[in-house]
Amino acid sequence: MSTAFTTNQKGDMPMAVMHLLITISIILILILLFKINAAISLIIGSLYMGIAMQLSLVDTVNAIGEGFGGTMGAIGLPIGFGVIIGQLMSDSGAAHTIAHSMIEKSPKKMAMYALGLTGFFLSIPVFFDVTFVILVPLGVAIAKELNKPLPYAIGALVIGAATAHTLVPPTPNPLAAASILNMDLGVITIAGLSIGLVTSLIVMKVFFLILDKGLWNNEKDVEGEMKLQKTKADQLSPAQRPSFLLSLLPILVPIILILLGTVFDFIVKGEYVSNLTEIPGFITFLSNRIVALLFGVILAYVIASKSMDKKEKDEASSLGLQTAGIVLLVTGAGGALGKVIETTEVGKTLIGGVSENTSSPITLILITYLIAVIFRVAQGSGTVAGITAMTIMASAATSGIVHPVWIAMAALSGGISIGHVNDSGFWITTKLSGFSIRGGFKTYTLGEALVSLVIIVITLVGVIIYPA
Repeated sequence: MSTAFTTNQKGDMPMAVMHLLITISIILILILLFKINAAISLIIGSLYMGIAMQLSLVDTVNAIGEGFGGTMGAIGLPIGFGVIIGQLMSDSGAAHTIAHSMIEKSPKKMAMYALGLTGFFLSIPVFFDVTFVILVPLGVAIAKELNKPLPYAIGALVIGAATAHTLVPPTPNPLAAASILNMDLGVITIAGLSIGLVTSLIVMKVFFLILDKGLWNNEKDVEGEMKLQKTKADQLSPAQRPSFLLSLLPILVPIILILLGTVFDFIVKGEYVSNLTEIPGFITFLSNRIVALLFGVILAYVIASKSMDKKEKDEASSLGLQTAGIVLLVTGAGGALGKVIETTEVGKTLIGGVSENTSSPITLILITYLIAVIFRVAQGSGTVAGITAMTIMASAATSGIVHPVWIAMAALSGGISIGHVNDSGFWITTKLSGFSIRGGFKTYTLGEALVSLVIIVITLVGVIIYPA
């Protein structure tokens, strides 16, 4: 392989940073100005980075192929399985059962919080837009029962669903975090669940207080009638839908299996059991992300059999994979860029330059967050924003300055930061709710911005307490 540009050879960190900034600019210009697909834009940016950093044409292309293939090998099947689980849960009525049960079992005063937390748990396997469509009718009913304006319910839904979609596997970004930053998927799952739940509760409280102060103006923030969409599961009677406990299994079983491997790894490394020197083979097998999510898919198929025939289940799986296609392509392209950055040692150069001036992990966290925010605001996709930030800062995860989980949280929080008119989630929320663009800013944009700020604050506190 031809020799890449490195600080040892050139001693010129500014040049490496300049080429990285040009690469980022190329990607953003292609997406924003020329409306080119994010995956294609990432690959073109990768080509520039490799060539500019003195890789040969062949080596650059090989690095792109290796990066794409490596990423897909690590997370392609898990993402696909996660999407199938979500689609089957949606179409079979399992998601509706979970939603109705959680709302019915919560105290009336806590109904709005229960709505948001329901959105949180449903968005673990189900994409944000599907979760929103499922829960909007419940949100309307709760708002009427509590005599609260609709934005309280819409905001709660956005906060809960968007937080889980951003932080908790098997959604693409947190799943990619484990691969890009070379960390245990169980660790990112624990961090995503714990930080996500705390964040959701805090942000819902803050959001409700802001609305109480008079933020909402019906005359300016509402544009038309709410557009409630009917789904296949809406046509099912309660008797046709699976029970609450059965409905939970496709979500809980994969998470438990993944965490099982993390627990045994902790026990082995901590030498808490004298005769246990390595993780048993069957535990390693069961906790593998592919196997764990495969169990989830099988359970989702079995549970869906109560209300769906074979053809309907196959159609649901196909529809889910169609939805996942672009996500997989973008994620793989992010992996390609990551491999080029790794091969050219740009990441090490950047982290080395930063660490020469400061060894503060907080600086690395804020840089990661800022990169993700820039991508999020500029091109709209939280997936592209988070993956790009993690890819650029991956070297920080091995620097010993900061623990990889904090790099992941910083990138993911930046990826959810400011969703506006270039984000499909903004339009789904705004149009289905009957809000004006101004109303969308006050619910979707404000809700996600508050989530981002709380996550980054928790991350910075975590870095201070446990930096590496």
